[in-house]
Amino acid sequence: MNSDVSTPLEFQGNSFHLFASGALYWPAERLLCVSDLHLGKSTRYAKSGGASLPPYEVQETLSRMEEAIEATQPDTVVCLGDSFDAVDSQDDILESDYLRLTAMMAGRSWIWIEGNHDPGPVGLGGQHLKSVNVRGITFRHIAETTDTPEISGHYHPKARIRTRARGLSFRALLVDQKRIIMPAFGTYTGGLWSDHQVFSALMEDRAQAYLLRQPPLKIPMPR
Repeated sequence: MNSDVSTPLEFQGNSFHLFASGALYWPAERLLCVSDLHLGKSTRYAKSGGASLPPYEVQETLSRMEEAIEATQPDTVVCLGDSFDAVDSQDDILESDYLRLTAMMAGRSWIWIEGNHDPGPVGLGGQHLKSVNVRGITFRHIAETTDTPEISGHYHPKARIRTRARGLSFRALLVDQKRIIMPAFGTYTGGLWSDHQVFSALMEDRAQAYLLRQPPLKIPMPR
């Protein structure tokens, strides 16, 4: 991950950088934010008799996390909930992957926001919080219909555009004057299209979508 694949993003008078991976960096606070890692999803599917998924999603997601941390050197990392795909998913993570994760956590503040799939990996270090407020912006898992500026995840937004030849779809970050809804960072994650009624209710008329390509591309949020 290089700085040339990031796109500047302004929110609440603050400058951020969005990377094609879905990581959001706040330089003034030296804060890196990711959402919905869903580590252990392939193992949970296998245990439940669901679709057989290649068992490399944890390693791939952690590799992109390492790239984001190497590129930004943050003092603080905020994981916006559903970091593990289920409460017991952390028990299935390989020791080598735990070591990679704890190495990333070393020497910096690491905040696990409680998600709806997990309460945060309580067996790991860092802070485990329902939400955290940084300079007037609340970081939480699920958006709330309040006037408090917020950055949230949960919905895994994606957007589609049409070219002359075909339609294209991308994971997307959604933003308006009050809120940012982050894309899922994890490898095996579905999502909601930006024209879903959930986003119609949450996002203002002039909301924008940042499509996760290299570099991320800003467009009016497709409705």
